Amino acid sequence: MGLCDFPICQLIALLIPPYVVQFWEEKAKSYGPIASGALFGAGWWFWVDAVVCTSHKIPFDQYIPGIVATVALVMINCIRRDDLQDYDPFDDGGFCRSRFWLFLSYVVSFGSVVGAVWVLMQHYAMNSDVAGEVWPGVAGVFQVSCILASGLLFFISRTPADGSGGGYEVF
Repeated sequence: MGLCDFPICQLIALLIPPYVVQFWEEKAKSYGPIASGALFGAGWWFWVDAVVCTSHKIPFDQYIPGIVATVALVMINCIRRDDLQDYDPFDDGGFCRSRFWLFLSYVVSFGSVVGAVWVLMQHYAMNSDVAGEVWPGVAGVFQVSCILASGLLFFISRTPADGSGGGYEVF
């Protein structure tokens, strides 16, 4: 049973117009990394704006979710897509290692989302000392969300590699 044999996939295929699918298939390699970089920059821009515009000093523990999300972005994109698609029964576990690394990078990325929400709740939503100033907490959640969306967009917009360049060879 293939992935598109499930009823939910067929329903989603009905909701997405065919011209969007055609555009994605034709232009994903060229526009995907650009949009991914814009999302990454927007995520860090939210955080820098919050740090600059707040009236109190932001402690270092509130920077950690964004740093962890950036590490998760690098972890997700260390894997070549063809390592996940090609299964060789005589391989020495490369298929399982690739999937485990991708799973671990997703765990790290969702941990950064949890950390950003925890910072929002603990330091801003339930703290009466900084009443009315929740922008740094909200910006942290925006930052982590944009960085992780950037990593996923960059991962799916890459082509399966023919060589060792990960889909982006120089020549």
